[in-house]
Amino acid sequence: MGRGPSIEARKNAQDAQRGKMFTKIIREISVAARAGGGDPHGNPRLRSAIDKGLSVNMTKDVIERAIKKATGELEGVVYEEIRYEGYGAGGVAVIVDCLTDNKVRTVADVRHAFSKFGGNLGTEGSVSFMFRKLGVLSYGEGADEERITEAAIEAGADDVVVYPEDGAIDVLTAPDAFAEVRAAMQAAGLAPGFAEVTMRADNDSEVAGETAEQVQKLLRWLEDMDDVQNVYSNASGLG
Repeated sequence: MGRGPSIEARKNAQDAQRGKMFTKIIREISVAARAGGGDPHGNPRLRSAIDKGLSVNMTKDVIERAIKKATGELEGVVYEEIRYEGYGAGGVAVIVDCLTDNKVRTVADVRHAFSKFGGNLGTEGSVSFMFRKLGVLSYGEGADEERITEAAIEAGADDVVVYPEDGAIDVLTAPDAFAEVRAAMQAAGLAPGFAEVTMRADNDSEVAGETAEQVQKLLRWLEDMDDVQNVYSNASGLG
């Protein structure tokens, strides 16, 4: 009988994954602080990035150091925001948001990923018109639809989507209203299980079989890259 990975190997893999997550969040904190200042009370994007860091047990010292580096109090690396757009196998639309200190390296890595898994990198605007930016507050199975809907309307949300298969609920907001709506929902005793500003496709593209496998591999490969912050696609049927 074959043996699975040792406890040490699993721990090392978990540590590596945690390190990647920390790297991505620190970059997001840095860019948010550089763009909108180091005070999270007046910078919703920074507040959101800090919350994300705290949710994965990032220490306040690490967060403060990232902010100070971004605002010039400490010497640090300057990251640039870049968005790449392209098509995966089967014509699936893919958006890749990156934070990088080396654009030449990043575009080469992203282009390689697309070509490796049967896709191709497109030009700016080639697929982004298929997506819209919005805030999403997600509530899990068995959520109280009536209470959430009432509170969401009062908070200024744009829409409430109920998934009949399991009773999960998404509250949708304009990006600018996200922080305010989330705070109002929390104040009403309805803290979401997960909340983020994201990109959602207007229409999904159904994939299956080998095509779905290729798309899944592309998305995972991109998500695992150090310079990549977020990956969005209109693929459905990935399982």
